[in-house]
Amino acid sequence: MPLGARPARNAVIAGGLIGYAWVVGGTAPFSMKALLGVLLPGAVLGVIAYTKPPERIPPPDSVDVAGFSYWIIAIALLFEWEASAVRDGSPWWHPSLTDLINPLLAPHPVKSAAIVIWLLAGWALVRR
Repeated sequence: MPLGARPARNAVIAGGLIGYAWVVGGTAPFSMKALLGVLLPGAVLGVIAYTKPPERIPPPDSVDVAGFSYWIIAIALLFEWEASAVRDGSPWWHPSLTDLINPLLAPHPVKSAAIVIWLLAGWALVRR
């Protein structure tokens, strides 16, 4: 069914996602509640993906090597930045990426919006 076929159901699901994200966004970082708030949707999406596997997408005929290499280089640089900052104790002149992102995600509404985006990205992966 198309997305707009059941507006009432979609509104209830959207309200549930936003409410869940608001509650989880209010938990203290690295607490048991925050851990469960991350594991629960992961487990639900894992069960859905296992019990209702989506149709397989055929692989592409060829891979754009230049584009692929740009992504690999960017990801490798981010990993190196994070690893070297953690190794050095994340001094003020070489902060880790987490130290740079934490102040941006500190406000409760921003953290809740990030959780909603994370949940929707997980659902998109399951539907794919």
